[in-house]
Amino acid sequence: VNADPVGDVAGTARIRTGVEKRTAEDIANIVLRSGADFSELTVGDVATITVAGIDRDQSFYVGDNSAVQISVSRNARGDAIGIQATVEEVAADMVQTLPQGVSIDLVNTRAEQITGRLNLLMENGLMGLALVLVLLFLFLNARTAFWVAMGIPISMLAAVTLMYVAGITINMISLFALIITLGIVVDDAIVVGEHADFRARVLGESGAVAAENAAKRMFGPVFSATITTNIAFYGLTIISGRFGEIISVIPFTVITVLTASLIECFIVLPHHLSHTVETTKKDRWYDWPSRQVNRGFGWVRDRLFRPLMRLIVVLRYLVIAVSILLLASQMALFVRGEVQWRFFSAPEQGQVNGNFAMLATATRDDSLAMMAELQRATDAAAAAFEAETGVNPLKYVVTQIGGTTGRGLTGAENKETYQIGAISIELIDADLRPFSSNEFVAAVQAEVVNHPQAETVSFRSFGAGPGGDSLSIELSGADADTLKAAAEALKTELSQFTEVSGLQDSLSYDKDEYVLELTPKGQALGFSIDALGSVLRQRLGGIEAASYPDGTRSATIRVQLPDEELTADFLERLQMRTASGIYVPLSDIVTVTTESGFSTVQRENGVMLISVSGDLADEDADRATEIKAIINEDILPDIQSRYGIETELGGLSEQENQFLSDAINGLIFVLAGIYLTLCWIFASWTRPIVVMAVIPFGLVGTIWGHYIWGVPLSMFSVVGLLGMVGIIINDSIVLVTTIDEYARERGRIPAIIDGTADRLRPVMLTTATTVIGLAPLLYEGSSQAEFLKPTVITLVYGLGFGMFIVLFMVPSLLAIQLDFARLMGAMRMALGARRRAISLPVTLAVGWTVALFAVLLLPLVVGYGPLLPVLPEAVMSAVGLYLMLMIAGIFVILAATLISLGRRRA
Repeated sequence: VNADPVGDVAGTARIRTGVEKRTAEDIANIVLRSGADFSELTVGDVATITVAGIDRDQSFYVGDNSAVQISVSRNARGDAIGIQATVEEVAADMVQTLPQGVSIDLVNTRAEQITGRLNLLMENGLMGLALVLVLLFLFLNARTAFWVAMGIPISMLAAVTLMYVAGITINMISLFALIITLGIVVDDAIVVGEHADFRARVLGESGAVAAENAAKRMFGPVFSATITTNIAFYGLTIISGRFGEIISVIPFTVITVLTASLIECFIVLPHHLSHTVETTKKDRWYDWPSRQVNRGFGWVRDRLFRPLMRLIVVLRYLVIAVSILLLASQMALFVRGEVQWRFFSAPEQGQVNGNFAMLATATRDDSLAMMAELQRATDAAAAAFEAETGVNPLKYVVTQIGGTTGRGLTGAENKETYQIGAISIELIDADLRPFSSNEFVAAVQAEVVNHPQAETVSFRSFGAGPGGDSLSIELSGADADTLKAAAEALKTELSQFTEVSGLQDSLSYDKDEYVLELTPKGQALGFSIDALGSVLRQRLGGIEAASYPDGTRSATIRVQLPDEELTADFLERLQMRTASGIYVPLSDIVTVTTESGFSTVQRENGVMLISVSGDLADEDADRATEIKAIINEDILPDIQSRYGIETELGGLSEQENQFLSDAINGLIFVLAGIYLTLCWIFASWTRPIVVMAVIPFGLVGTIWGHYIWGVPLSMFSVVGLLGMVGIIINDSIVLVTTIDEYARERGRIPAIIDGTADRLRPVMLTTATTVIGLAPLLYEGSSQAEFLKPTVITLVYGLGFGMFIVLFMVPSLLAIQLDFARLMGAMRMALGARRRAISLPVTLAVGWTVALFAVLLLPLVVGYGPLLPVLPEAVMSAVGLYLMLMIAGIFVILAATLISLGRRRA
């Protein structure tokens, strides 16, 4: 067939043997044998030569029309929007050259979604920025507010520059991280600018002196507040896995923005403040709004808030008790299930995928019939939705034979290409239809009538979650047949829920297997099982005789038996040649047994297992929780007892456990880092405990906010909680340092009242800027922003309630600390011992005893039973949990105040 070079002659000529023969006619004329009478036996005499044409493993259809699908993907640093614009230009130019009736359609494009989401965040970010600026100009004079606000673009530009250097793109998560910092970024400048304004107005200092003293006075608390916030967000980097990759850009972005803000606050801002605060002594027309607001604010602070603070100090124990009561009441909402937990919910998708795999005996016509049924069911479901809602949800439908789409099907790679197929359904934008993609999947799934040769038909919406299937159960502990039977029974049980779609298992059926074993006669004739296998492989699968280029493609020549020879009695008719040249029937030299085959058997650590996976719709959190409870409490125990197997949750549940474990480790790291930082700033081992006491109470606003909005807690709530740990204590740091400063010149109780009243404006302003900066996202109605709302709710409500905790609880704790300090002083005087000899041992002994008791009690609160194996039902009830939270909180606070007596402050 080929012409082969054999060598060179004298270095000037090359010798080649043979002539290329690559057409069917040339190959038919190849001589296999020549007789003495010059007769020839050619390939055409012993074989039928067929030109099969181009191999097409996959074929696509749009309706009844054949189609060609071209996929254009970007790399990790590619610009999806720019790539789509290029594709649209090329398609527009190419469509002019196509025959009549041929069209080019762009389907399943991501650029519109990306552009829409970015525009959504940009609009909400700009709205939040405008609200923050309005707030600044209402509470600060115009020039001070202007220079405070200038920190926003400076910090943002610095962050974007560093993001570019680090290779981080502008995407939905990174843009969301920038929006989070809109209100936080001005906190440092607000504190410094407000204090400079205070020194100029109240203390009468000149502009330069006021700016310099404000920077010096606030450097410690502002620096520590920024460091603690950075530590809190850095704790997110401990989260590993796919979800860790998703949120990894948040800590980088927030830390760079806040660090840039800190530098700008103490290097650039004081110079500008030295000129602007001087103008506060003069009435400017453009400062009229801020003068009116501050006049009213001053009246509220002096006439309402200051008397309230005196009452708070008097009723300090009641304030602590009420705070603990509020925390317990919100925890009870979570325990009772009124606030649900949903680990991850992907944004509403506009693409639905359906895959199918046929049995081993199915033909291509069977697959085409199944594909046509999927098209019919899709059209029928769309018509039903259009009749009910007036909206046709279909935007584009593509079907195929020879491949799968989306996540595909387990074991599809072991099927013949014509035995697998898929349908890709693109829906209209989620905001244009009053139903979700999961509801449409359920409708199509209910409409489909499976073909008799269909083995698996699986539907699901695209992008069910980056961490794996939302429903994944691993079965193990038995042989393949038992596990397969258990998997089929489990899928039957799960299919009764319309909320469950895309059910499939990892052990698909294959063709029946004929197992051949050599008989003694076969061994005596000199056969070996390996030699038999080689001969059978060539006769059943054919031999590739040659491969050569044919234009832009490759062509192969295969020698194989005709299809009519490969019948059911093939093994009975097959003759095998012995070494002596005698032919014997294959059935005389082997024994044949038949076994049911499986395409792929999965093992883990040597143990055979099957994974049953699917997608659980979670739009209704209560229903999703109910289904999970039924699966765990009823279905899985029944399957285990009937088939004697073991089951284990995997997929998204496994990712959830890993995420929560990493989040707990991150929280420990964050709390330890914040504590050590505050110890350094305050030069005390006990003062940070008072500052950090407000952290748990951020849960009050968080849970309450989720309850009001009807949004379940999720992994993005945990992300917000970790970030809030660092933000919520910022005002507490500034407040405590101010009270300590005042206490050097006046009594502790007057210092608490005056310091809290004087810090009211910066505390309220820093909290309001953060909350208002995120408020537009909170009220965003687009479905594309739904998965970000848990973080927004956590920060808005957690920090909003945290402001009241800081203003009421921190002064109360400081006053209670003073009470215990006096009590311990009286005890030391009564005992007549040295202060150090008594205070340190007593403080440590009492403090650690109470803390240890609280630690032993807390496992009961979260429901861990290893420490006390027998728990009365009443203890685990909502009321019991409510009371235990109160008791545990009281003991923790008591321990904190006793330990703080280790260093008594004057």
